[in-house]
Amino acid sequence: MMAGTAPAVRRVVVTGMGMVSPLGNTVSDSWKNLLAGRSGIGPITRFDTTGFPVTIGGEVRGFDPTQWMDRKDVKKMDTFIHYALAAAKMAVEDSRLEINDENRHLIGVYVGSGIGGLPGIEFYHQALMEGGPRKVSPFFIPMVIINLASGQISIHLRISGPNSCAVSACATGVHCIGDAYHIIRRGDADVMIAGGAESAMSDLTVAGFAAARALSSRNGEPERASRPFDRDRDGFVLSEGAGVVVLEEHGRAKEREAKIYGEILGYGLTGDAYHITSPPDDADGAVRCMEMAIRNAGIPKHRINHINAHATSTFADKLETLAIRRVFGEHANQIAVSGTKSMTGHLLGGAGGVETIFALKALTEGVVPPTINVDNPDPECDLDYVREGARRMNVTAVLKNSFGFGGTNASLVIGKEVPS
Repeated sequence: MMAGTAPAVRRVVVTGMGMVSPLGNTVSDSWKNLLAGRSGIGPITRFDTTGFPVTIGGEVRGFDPTQWMDRKDVKKMDTFIHYALAAAKMAVEDSRLEINDENRHLIGVYVGSGIGGLPGIEFYHQALMEGGPRKVSPFFIPMVIINLASGQISIHLRISGPNSCAVSACATGVHCIGDAYHIIRRGDADVMIAGGAESAMSDLTVAGFAAARALSSRNGEPERASRPFDRDRDGFVLSEGAGVVVLEEHGRAKEREAKIYGEILGYGLTGDAYHITSPPDDADGAVRCMEMAIRNAGIPKHRINHINAHATSTFADKLETLAIRRVFGEHANQIAVSGTKSMTGHLLGGAGGVETIFALKALTEGVVPPTINVDNPDPECDLDYVREGARRMNVTAVLKNSFGFGGTNASLVIGKEVPS
């Protein structure tokens, strides 16, 4: 390269996907149930909910971690790491990525969590109180800390490139994918395994969110509890799972004839600087975040015709709606907006990874998922939320939003691969 010449921009595509969710333990099962409008929400079985104001959640069902790791390793990890490792291995298998001594240092991992191993912390605290220090496992600390999701993936797959994670509440998954995208763009890795995982289905978590009045208490009809954009929404539904993608430098993916699901075109991240849990009334942080992602993508706004919204089934749904209108103006009326948490519940740090995969599936298959339970639309939520069921359409580009406690915002723009 000649002195003073800027390096060529490295394009980043998605070549593999893996998922564990309340809708299924694979991408295909979760996607099939999502398009069918099936809810993954039900009574909590992980602990005794007697006396709790909230007794429902989106639990992963039928998951066997020994399908993905040795039994001895299962005991060394909290459940969120089980999900992360399983989803990562699915994504690598899907990508047909060959890892060897020549390339392992060019492959990295960036998988985070919003809460991490809180159930493990609860368990070992109780063990300590009841039995003393000898009852605490020597694996306790690496079992529960958040970066061990990335660490275990790196160890199990023997990849030695960049190894880190974002921890940004409900925006974690999208931040991890966006940060990993930049790692490839600047040439620090050729491949990144990225996404988010969560399994905080415990009595302390539910009690804490319920005390903050953040959760839906529609206990009698759990499948109808998560209702983004509906006038009668009363809080989000706690759920769990993981979504992980393989990001790859475009030229490398083409050279090995990998299947390309889509291209990460742009990434935005901003802060509200306003409140620990609530966005400002003008949704300014979300507006700037989406604008940044679109500006960095370098595409006209009218090319985006699908949004996988954050849409948690809380009061903030109307502010996301306002933000979309502020960003897109009249074009907002032409965008199909899906609130997939209406079926999955809210996976917290795992949500962004799972929902990015849903966005990629919509792009590649030409069908956008519905938003269920919008029976009485909020007058302040007046976009096209695909209420009538899954919709066949030519998806040209997708915007994926994730927002989190602390006023943290993340957006991705994803498009179909454009030939070089």
